[in-house]
Amino acid sequence: MTEILHPLTPEEAARRLAEGRAVLIDIREPDEFARRRAKGALSRPLSTLDARGLGLPDAREVIFTCRSGMRTGANGERLVAACGRPAYVVKGGLDAWDGVGLPVEIDDKAPLEMMRQVQIAAGLLVLAGVILGLTVSPWFLGLAGFVGAGLTFAGATGFCGMARLLALAPWNRPAAA
Repeated sequence: MTEILHPLTPEEAARRLAEGRAVLIDIREPDEFARRRAKGALSRPLSTLDARGLGLPDAREVIFTCRSGMRTGANGERLVAACGRPAYVVKGGLDAWDGVGLPVEIDDKAPLEMMRQVQIAAGLLVLAGVILGLTVSPWFLGLAGFVGAGLTFAGATGFCGMARLLALAPWNRPAAA
């Protein structure tokens, strides 16, 4: 995992939380956090870390988590610097937390995570381009190429046009108050 963040089993992390010794910080993006999270976790997305820090409520131990623990481990130095104290990571992340039966809050009404929406849309567009290219006209293969070029551009630059378009979809807009 990482030497910077001290690994804890989900059970050990839950014990420290129950004793009031620690606070659980989920570093996933808001769309991921909204759909599924460890009960009592605070959302502090990694993408906003530089802009606002962690904004921790007090001086308790800090335990970080993400979906699998990989994102947390890869950003250990930034996270420790942001919290200014020794910190921990849940081994296996939220998946391991849920896997041992610890409480998880799930909101089935929240939209799918944006990256999953992008993967579904891109996969369907490539599949449609290939099928139409084989059955209707080879020009439809250009659709698969266009999507592939867009995904390559997104990976190289960090800008995903498809994610921006999907964010405008009605199911991704906040409900009117």
